[in-house]
Amino acid sequence: MLTSKVQASQSTLQNLPLKMPDGFKTTVIAPRNPKLVKREDKAKKLTPSVYAQELSQTTEERLANTYETHLPRILELLDMSETTHHKFSTVDVDQPFFQPYPSEIVFQNYMPSETYEVPLVLRNTDKIPHLVKVVEEASLYFRVVSPVDIGSKVAPGMTSTFTILFTPQENKDYIHRLICVTEREKFEVPIRAIGARAILDFPDQLHFPLCPVKCSMQKTLLVRNIGNGRAKFHPFSVEPSVGTLGVGESMQMTIEFLPRTTGDHSQQLLLHYNTGEDVYVSLYGASSDVNVRLDRNSVLLEKTYITMASERTVAILNRSDSIVHYQWKSFATQEEEEQHRFCMELQQEEADEMEQFLIECGADPNMRDRLSLLSRTFQHRRRQLRREPLLFNDKHIILEPQEGDIWPNRTAEINIIFKPQEARLYQHTVYCDVTGRESRLPLRIKAEGMGPKLQFNFDLLDVGNVFIGSKHSYEVLVSNKGLIDGPYRLEPPSTAMGLCFSFSPTEGMVPPGACHALEVRFSSDKLGTFFEEFRFTVVGNPQPLKLTFRGCVMGPTFHFSVLELNFGEVSFGFPYTLTCSLSNTSLVSMSFDLRIPADGNGADSITTTEQISQLDRNEWTAVDRVSERPQEFRVTPTSGSIRAQGQMDIKVTLCSNTVQQYSLALVVDVHGVGEEVLALPIKASCPTAPPFRPALWLTWWVSCG
Repeated sequence: MLTSKVQASQSTLQNLPLKMPDGFKTTVIAPRNPKLVKREDKAKKLTPSVYAQELSQTTEERLANTYETHLPRILELLDMSETTHHKFSTVDVDQPFFQPYPSEIVFQNYMPSETYEVPLVLRNTDKIPHLVKVVEEASLYFRVVSPVDIGSKVAPGMTSTFTILFTPQENKDYIHRLICVTEREKFEVPIRAIGARAILDFPDQLHFPLCPVKCSMQKTLLVRNIGNGRAKFHPFSVEPSVGTLGVGESMQMTIEFLPRTTGDHSQQLLLHYNTGEDVYVSLYGASSDVNVRLDRNSVLLEKTYITMASERTVAILNRSDSIVHYQWKSFATQEEEEQHRFCMELQQEEADEMEQFLIECGADPNMRDRLSLLSRTFQHRRRQLRREPLLFNDKHIILEPQEGDIWPNRTAEINIIFKPQEARLYQHTVYCDVTGRESRLPLRIKAEGMGPKLQFNFDLLDVGNVFIGSKHSYEVLVSNKGLIDGPYRLEPPSTAMGLCFSFSPTEGMVPPGACHALEVRFSSDKLGTFFEEFRFTVVGNPQPLKLTFRGCVMGPTFHFSVLELNFGEVSFGFPYTLTCSLSNTSLVSMSFDLRIPADGNGADSITTTEQISQLDRNEWTAVDRVSERPQEFRVTPTSGSIRAQGQMDIKVTLCSNTVQQYSLALVVDVHGVGEEVLALPIKASCPTAPPFRPALWLTWWVSCG
């Protein structure tokens, strides 16, 4: 769309010395009832024809065609009590008593050394008479001729007319002002002399025919300078954008119309002269969408193995009479694209660079001079980023060609190449930005990548019950049902039971249609059930290949050959021995310990033979005082190891030193499994023993012999 902009600087004019003229050349009569308007309403936009018409008028014609006035600028308020006894007025304090006409005195189209005059009419707008005078500022070119009755008050509604004389020395601009003084205020009336001016014969309006959206249309004009001054102008969006044109000369100017949206577009072209005038040319154009479309809105590509590629074609149909240019974009609108240009990556990179630079400045203050260099570097990169077209870019889905031109009533074929890097679903919506279409044409692309198709001959293996410490080996087959090589690698297990498994090999590659055997070894020194899932990473597949083992690790199985050891009634101090067998029925060897927890913890029990041989010992008299119970049972062996499917004879000897009923148990502690895994009941009974006197003990022993 066309835009306008001022690109020229205002020239500053200075007051020049004034030379009083000797005669007059013209007389101008002002209208009696001009229309009063506010000063801010005076500014208006000039069209080239109005501008040319105003500048072609003489001073008299311009004054005769002036029908509006505005309130003058008050310079100073005075004390009315010093000049008049009228204390009140119907005129507001922000307005002067007298309204000047013209509000601005303008001289134009004059000749050097000629004298021109313009009457200045001051009308009393109050309801009481007032005095008014015009104070001259020194000037060589302007002079004021006061009326004959200058010292008299002007009645309400009446006027006082002053004559302004102007004698230029050159055909150039002059500025001056008159100071009008009443009893209450001072106000000014500006004087402006317009010298030679350039006038370019631009048309007031310029219409462009119907144009496709986003397409450029140009109009070339032959512009002449019909004024009397050299033209230096600054139009925007025009070629040339700045120019100089002598009096009577002509040149070509090209105006470009580039609509971004459909519909009607209107704007004003600003033509700024170096003398300060602004002229506006009305521009109008209309744009619409052309018949350009895709032959389909979505594309479904075939499933494709990674490292391979597949291809489909989509067509762009140009059924218009214009040449269109297309580009494949990642964003639906230009606004989204612009937001993406300046976010994330460049901003983060700039922040990181700045932080690192500040750290270096802390160590070396002399490096602070490089701050401006760093800022300019990123400014340059931003400018480069603005110029980049930001075409659609994806390493998995490639569009070829990404941009190009399509001639009228032709078709462009676009190849969509799919190169997956991993096995997953790919979905993209790309947008075709076409000149002649306001909105971008969406194309939805859907494709699926496939990785190696590896599978095990089973997903779950139930190994059942296995003995602790036993070694087991299993064979697992992994086959490739796909069309590409299948590299795999075992992810190391992290659980305690998972570490009891070992795989050989842990990684490899299965060619298409082939089968590899994996040896799995298992041996555990921990009891309990397990459910272990092993993961194999397959290159190209986001989901790992899984293999599960479950089972139960149990201790060795064993039993005694008897249900219990029953000694019956035993004699005090006489040892009795019973024998049994401990059988290992498992497939692994078993290490064990045997003990009788309820047996005494004191010294070994003493047989009657030992007592008789030591009748003179004083300790016998202290037997009743011994608080510790003697250890009356002896197990042989107390520990050992039984091979798989083997057995071992166990001897248990009881030498009772205690009169009691025995009900104990022989327990088995299995190494690596636990304590008291199995218990064999022991029963015995010892009758009452005779009093402890050596003679009686000897007689009792002989009788029992």
